[in-house]
Amino acid sequence: MIRRQFIAAAGTVLAGLLFATSAQAAKVYQVATDAAYAPFESQNEKKEIVGFDMDVLKAIAAKAGIEIKFTNTPWEGIFATLNTGERDIVISAVTITPERKQSMDFSEPYFEAKQLIAVGQSSKVAKFDDLKTKKVGVQTGTTGDEAVQKLQGKTSSNIKRYESTPLALKELLNGGVEAVVADNGVVINYLANNKGAKLKTIEDAGFEKEFYGIAVKKGNKELLEKINKGLAAIKADGSYDKIHKKYFGK
Repeated sequence: MIRRQFIAAAGTVLAGLLFATSAQAAKVYQVATDAAYAPFESQNEKKEIVGFDMDVLKAIAAKAGIEIKFTNTPWEGIFATLNTGERDIVISAVTITPERKQSMDFSEPYFEAKQLIAVGQSSKVAKFDDLKTKKVGVQTGTTGDEAVQKLQGKTSSNIKRYESTPLALKELLNGGVEAVVADNGVVINYLANNKGAKLKTIEDAGFEKEFYGIAVKKGNKELLEKINKGLAAIKADGSYDKIHKKYFGK
C-alpha cells in the first residue's frame, strides 16, 4: 500500500515537472509593432503583419530558439506596453535615442536610416532650413516629428501630424502640407509603389544617421541577450543580407 502511494506521489511530481517544463518551453514572446510603416511593417490583404522588421525578427527568433507573436499596436503608447507587460518586445522601425534608452533597453542596431524630405516636383525647397515657415507633415511621435519641432518650435501650428507617413504623403499630394519629413526607407517605398505621385525627395547633410533597434523592458537582460545573439547569427550567416536585399535591393 505504501509502495503504491509512493509510486502515485512520484508520478504526480513527475507530471508536475513535465508540465512546468512544457509551460516554460511554450513561452511565446508578445511583439508590438505599428503596422502602418511599409516596408518595415504593414498589413497585407489577409490582415497579416508583414515587412522587413517581421522577417528580421522571425529570423532572429529562429536562431535564438524562441517563439514570437506579432500584434498590431498603435504607435502612441506602444512603448508603455513593455512596462505593463502586455508586450515583451517592440520592433517598429524604432530609432535608438538617448531619451528612449532611459526608459527601455535596445538590442544592437539592425538597420541604418536617415530622414528624407518629400516635396512636390515644382517646390523650391532645397534644404531642411527652408521648411522653417512651411506646413510640414510628419507621423506623430517619430524622429521626423522631433526634427521639425526643433526647427519650428514645439508649439508650431505648421506641424501637421498623421497616424502614418503614407497618410502624410497623401496630404502632400492633395496640397494640405508643403513637405513631409520621414524615414528614407518609408518615403522611397511609397514612391516606388505610387509611380504617378508627382513628388521629389531631398537629402540634407544636417540629418544625422539613425539606427533602429529592438526594444525590451528596462532590465530584461535575458531576453535582450537572446535577441542580440540571434541578430549576430543572422548577420554572420548571410540571412540578414538576403532579407535586406529583398526589401531595399543592394
